Amino acid sequence: MTEEPQRPATYREPQQARSAATLARVLQAAEEIASDSGLEKMTIAGVAQRAGVAVGTIYRRFEDREQLITALTERMLERREDYVAGQLRAAEPSLSGVMDAYAHALLQSFADSSGLFPVLLRTRGTRSLDRGARTITELHRLLLEAAAPYTDQIRRSEPRQALDTAARAILGACFHNSVRPDAATGEAARRRYADELGEMAIAYLLTPDRRRDAAT
Repeated sequence: MTEEPQRPATYREPQQARSAATLARVLQAAEEIASDSGLEKMTIAGVAQRAGVAVGTIYRRFEDREQLITALTERMLERREDYVAGQLRAAEPSLSGVMDAYAHALLQSFADSSGLFPVLLRTRGTRSLDRGARTITELHRLLLEAAAPYTDQIRRSEPRQALDTAARAILGACFHNSVRPDAATGEAARRRYADELGEMAIAYLLTPDRRRDAAT
C-alpha cells in the first residue's frame, strides 16, 4: 500500500494560545477579503489591517502571500471535516438519519464561502488538489463509519459499494451546487435541496439491484 505523503511545512505553527488566537484572526481576515473582493485582491497589508495586527506579525508566521493562501486552504478544508464529523455524530441513529445528516452537512459546508472554495482548489495547483483529495477521503471515511451499524438495511447486492456510490453522488451534487450560477442559496432552499439529496440516496440504497432481480 502506498504511504500518504507527509504534509509540507507551510507555515510556523503557533505554540501559545495567544499566538493561535492571532493566527485565527489573520486567517479569518484573509478569508473575508478573498470572499468579498476575490483572491487576487487579497494582500498581506490588507489582511493585516482587517485583522488588526502589524504586517510584520504576519510575516513572522508566513514567508509570503502564497503560504498564507495555502494556510487558508488548509483551514477551510479542516473546517469542513470537523463540521461534517460533528453533524454525523449528532445524526438520528438510522441509515436514513445518517444519509440525511451527511447531505445537509456537506451542502452547508460548501455554502460556507462557497465562491472562494473552488477558486482556492483551482488556483493553488497540485498541492491543494492533493489536500482536497485527502479531505474527500476523510469525508468518505466519516460516512462509512457513521453508517456501519446500519449497512444490513441496504438492499443492494454490494452494500459497501452502494454506500460509496451514494456518498459520491451527494458530494458531487454539493460541489456542483457551489459553482453553478443558479445555486440553491438561502437556508430554506439549501434545506430543501439537502432533503432531496438524502431521499435520493436512501431510495437507491433501499432498492434491490435490477441485475440481481433479473437473475433470480
